[in-house]
Amino acid sequence: MIYNVLGLMSGTSLDGLDLALCKFDSKDFKNFSVIKTITAEFPEDLSSQVKNALMLSAIEFVELHKNFGEFIAAQINKFLSTYKIDFVASHGHTVVHFPFKNVNFQIGDGATISSLTGLPVVCDFRSNDIALGGQGAPLVPAGEKYLFSDYDTFLNIGGFSNVSFWREKILAYDITPTNYALNYFANLLNQKFDKNGNFGRKGDINFELLSKLSQLTYYKKTPPKSLADHWFFSDFLPEVEKFKIPIHDKMRTIYELSAVKIGENLDQFNTKKVLVTGGGAHNLFLIELLKKNTRAKIIIPSKQIVDYKEAIIFAFLGLLRWLKIPNCLSSVTGAKFDNIGGAIYQTKQLFK
Repeated sequence: MIYNVLGLMSGTSLDGLDLALCKFDSKDFKNFSVIKTITAEFPEDLSSQVKNALMLSAIEFVELHKNFGEFIAAQINKFLSTYKIDFVASHGHTVVHFPFKNVNFQIGDGATISSLTGLPVVCDFRSNDIALGGQGAPLVPAGEKYLFSDYDTFLNIGGFSNVSFWREKILAYDITPTNYALNYFANLLNQKFDKNGNFGRKGDINFELLSKLSQLTYYKKTPPKSLADHWFFSDFLPEVEKFKIPIHDKMRTIYELSAVKIGENLDQFNTKKVLVTGGGAHNLFLIELLKKNTRAKIIIPSKQIVDYKEAIIFAFLGLLRWLKIPNCLSSVTGAKFDNIGGAIYQTKQLFK
């Protein structure tokens, strides 16, 4: 059976809502195609609220959850004016991620999205895994397994760089803050991001800062492990701010940290070639540094796959949920067993 699924992804870097309309064959998952993709920018006030979500009152937080759902629904309705789909698979936006407390939350109310679009919505992919003792992350390896099986290593350079290794057993985890950290300092220079690494190139590595960051506890942990933006503010940023050095030098040092940490992890598992996606794949300076810090061959696919791989995969994870096939891998998340993540909202009137 053929399914048309709209996958939605909002990453940590908050650079927009990615929408990917995909066609899947339930008899052969590798036989898929991407029909259309776009990225919708967030309004400034909504983006600001999301960034400060943990400082909101309980009522304000719930209202943000609903408002984010309304924004998503509006983008879906514009996007699908000429397309028919079976259902929506929405990751939402992660604002709470404390796996050591078994707490995780993505805003973007599925019931609101469904009621405003008239479409079934699969969302809340992580809660079931969290309840089973897992990290609720990373989730993309289940999609990589089926859709991109020609590779055995996958690197996504987003707000946080994360990697998936397909060896005797699957191993996947977050490595280090990358775009999230670089965007933070680019914002201080009145830019949304560091295009091609131009700011970083101007700076000098501060080796003392590099050493301090390299010794953060997270880097010493063994998988399963995952990161979120509040870790950046509680653990990473305070170490950077102790150094009264130019912003360009801070950024250059973060570039070096990212390239070194990613390279170490790739080489640790004898990676021969790695499929690289996410916004960081467009950063020429970062890719140059990465190539110097790993023996692995860096493979950058088409721009559509680079930019929309996670939205495509969440469309597929939604399909797995729809078909009642496990889409969370316990070997990756640390849960008690593989499980089926995702709540389904279907507000179309079924009975008259």
